[in-house]
Amino acid sequence: MIKTVRLTMAQAVTRFLSRQMTEIDGKQVPIFGGVWAIFGHGNVAGIGEALYQVRDELPTFRAHNEQAMAHAAIAYGKANFRRRFMAATTSIGPGALNMVTAAALAHVNRLPVLFLPGDVFANRLPDPVLQQAEDFSDGTASVNDCFRPVSRYFDRITRPEQIIPALNRAMQVLTDPAECGPVTLSLCQDVQAEAYDYPESLFAERVWTPRRLRPDRNELAAAVAALKGAKKPLVIAGGGVLYSQASDELAKLVQGAGIPVCETQGGKSALPDDHPLNMAAVGVTGTSAANRLAEEADVVLAVGTRLQDFTTGSWALFKNAGRTIIGLNTQVFDAGKHWALPLVADASEGLAELSAALKGWKAPSAWTDNALKGKTDWQAAAAKVTASTNAAYPSDAQVIGAVQRAMGSGVTLLHAAGGLPGELHKLWQAGAPGSYHAEYGFSTMGYEIAGGLGVKMAKPDQEVVVMVGDGSYLMLNSEIATSVMLGLKLTVVLLDNRGYGCINRLQMATGGANFNNLLKDSRHEILPDVDFAAHAASLGAVAEKVASIAELETALGKAKKTDKTTVLVIDTDPLVSTEAGGHWWDVAVPEVSSRPQVNAARKKYEEAVGSRQG
Repeated sequence: MIKTVRLTMAQAVTRFLSRQMTEIDGKQVPIFGGVWAIFGHGNVAGIGEALYQVRDELPTFRAHNEQAMAHAAIAYGKANFRRRFMAATTSIGPGALNMVTAAALAHVNRLPVLFLPGDVFANRLPDPVLQQAEDFSDGTASVNDCFRPVSRYFDRITRPEQIIPALNRAMQVLTDPAECGPVTLSLCQDVQAEAYDYPESLFAERVWTPRRLRPDRNELAAAVAALKGAKKPLVIAGGGVLYSQASDELAKLVQGAGIPVCETQGGKSALPDDHPLNMAAVGVTGTSAANRLAEEADVVLAVGTRLQDFTTGSWALFKNAGRTIIGLNTQVFDAGKHWALPLVADASEGLAELSAALKGWKAPSAWTDNALKGKTDWQAAAAKVTASTNAAYPSDAQVIGAVQRAMGSGVTLLHAAGGLPGELHKLWQAGAPGSYHAEYGFSTMGYEIAGGLGVKMAKPDQEVVVMVGDGSYLMLNSEIATSVMLGLKLTVVLLDNRGYGCINRLQMATGGANFNNLLKDSRHEILPDVDFAAHAASLGAVAEKVASIAELETALGKAKKTDKTTVLVIDTDPLVSTEAGGHWWDVAVPEVSSRPQVNAARKKYEEAVGSRQG
């Protein structure tokens, strides 16, 4: 006779989540770090009551914005190298839809998060309920269907027993290195409250550990042959190196073979910035050291990267017509991109086997020496643009230099959209693996502060520094209050360039007129003069506006000594960006225009497209 326990569907969900474990540094810990919740009529009576029952084993955290709490949950998963993650629950309607942007972010970045939005009544008797969006032609439709294209797994639970296979499938996806991404279990609100006799075995403690695929021997042999035949090999390190915790294996491979390494936004900090073979950032936001090598490389070993356009310079960066790409990735979809030789494997296992097979082989010394010289030249250029200044409106690079000098490489640095990713990718000198946290896969404005909160939850003993522009800050800043409430200190450096400076520069580069990006170029009666320091202080943070780079460094020194979230505001120049490094990016320019600037930009665009190799 199967032993059962009678629970509501919601109680079954929370009890199950509280019993899922993982192993970190030899110790078993809960795989779910907690649940973010904003309650409404669609989840307060069901999931809300169930979370209360397990609040000691599965903590619940309250936020101020549904998208922000989902960003925090996602950042927590990323900071834990996908070994631990969180869930997020909302009511139906606007609460649920506020999480869809975050779901897309997690989907693009292959990050684990469990979404538990409330849904309409499965029995449909009270329809239309509050916040229900009715489809005149489809009685089964719900706004939660918006989660389908941005979830790795989606299920709508219309009967309490359906949660049994759904929870198992959810855990398989959340913990699988290839399928990893967001899971949405859409919980009809009446079914949350329905009881069922669940098998007790469903709630047995289970330990989930990462699956580490070893490479196929034929694929490995092809990759080894390609590398041994290379005269100018190059490694591109992506986020998969960090998720696999393969930094040591990467260092062993490149040191043994003398192969230079460059890093994507997701892969930056795979090796410390001061590693002699780390050429740092590659692609559109890359260093001159890395991009020069990428142009010449005849074999490119792409490890744990999805090779998006910023990495490849819209596939114009690799100029060696006879190049070979080796795609070392757990996901077949990524491993075979652009006719690459696939090497489907865990990054750590794959790099280890490549190292063993290449033992005794080294890249030509002239290529390695050339790389080392290029790095020295780049470091000199970077030092110039990040040096201190007395300018009234410093550049982003000069602010980055100040943060680096004041805080060092021992902090975890977080950023997302706008101009900062381009400058930080090139210029920030990352230390330990995972100490550089960028959300540039989906480039989501508003991720920064909420993401910083999630990182701090994952790394409570680390200094977490968030760099954010005024545009992103105004979009989503509410979790400053949450960080204060939870006693989770962040240091936020807010660069105020009075608008969307990055897109304004892109607008100018494509021949466009200055229009609707900087505040002064937008329709207005009165130019806004936002007091960001006063605003941050009103949310409970220590806040200060500084007038210079020197003042910023002093204020950062004080911030290190406090245990409370600090927001430091500095005015910056919206027009200046680092000229050294970088690469063309395919942004289509209008073929016909009445403006000569656009026509000139179109001519340059056509020339660039015509020179593309891939």
